[in-house]
Amino acid sequence: MPTSAAYLIVVLVWATTPLAIKWSAEAGAPVGSVLLRMAIALLAGLVVLVAMRRGLRRDRHAMASYAAAVPGVFGAMALSYHASMTLPSGMMSVIFGLAPLISGLILQLLPGAVKLRRWHWFGCTLGLAGLGVVFADSLVLGSDQLPALLMMVIAVTLFSGSGIAVQRVAAGLGPLEQTLGALALSLPCFFILWLASGEPMAIPLSTRGLWSVIYLALFGSLLGFLCYFLILSRLSAASVALVTLITPVLALGLGMTLNQEQPSSSMLAGAVLILVALGAYLFGDRLARLKAEREAMPS
Repeated sequence: MPTSAAYLIVVLVWATTPLAIKWSAEAGAPVGSVLLRMAIALLAGLVVLVAMRRGLRRDRHAMASYAAAVPGVFGAMALSYHASMTLPSGMMSVIFGLAPLISGLILQLLPGAVKLRRWHWFGCTLGLAGLGVVFADSLVLGSDQLPALLMMVIAVTLFSGSGIAVQRVAAGLGPLEQTLGALALSLPCFFILWLASGEPMAIPLSTRGLWSVIYLALFGSLLGFLCYFLILSRLSAASVALVTLITPVLALGLGMTLNQEQPSSSMLAGAVLILVALGAYLFGDRLARLKAEREAMPS
């Protein structure tokens, strides 16, 4: 697949995922919706694996890698689906865009990590300020969105920490193997949560909710993830990181256009601060390097 096509798929999938999550859970069964999504994704992925005449690794190293991904699949997705009941889809995307900042902060607590520089800390501080603006708006309005915001912050923290854990295990798995192994271990967790949630055994879904589940299973959980790893192997980290700046803007626009979402002015201001923070964090190294190269050039 051409790199440009894979990049476009990642941007579109990541931008549309929050809205699809919201639509799939709109009938009031968030756990059942995500359970169905993951089950379809696992079955479809296994079909692909069989067609490729490959199997899942089940050695100790591989199992450790699958287990490390479970918090990012089960924990982050379960919380995100619950948060989608009250939080605008665009705001979900903005908060998930904090993943690079949170990953950087988590790495500072681990041995062998590259220490953050001043622009990284500036980005983290600005991102927290933007998050604070969003939270303050919910507090002032007495909104029921506050628990949902907390869920999303926990979700992105689990997602970030899980990604770091998978990297540290370094089992050498391909993206399809890693995805299917993580789904296989996460599915029983979703099933237990579904039974404990008291949701109806027949998962209620609207027509667009059903299509959203299918879209999320085939594109959000399979194609998007595979394309992400493809561009990660072909492009620079800075080019790939640009996705986290593009998708929140698109997601906000989609939510307002297709779902009649109207984030408050304070929420939008917080979103802008978070996006600026991401820009400072992700591209500070490149700007510093360009400045050093200019200064080193003979006058």
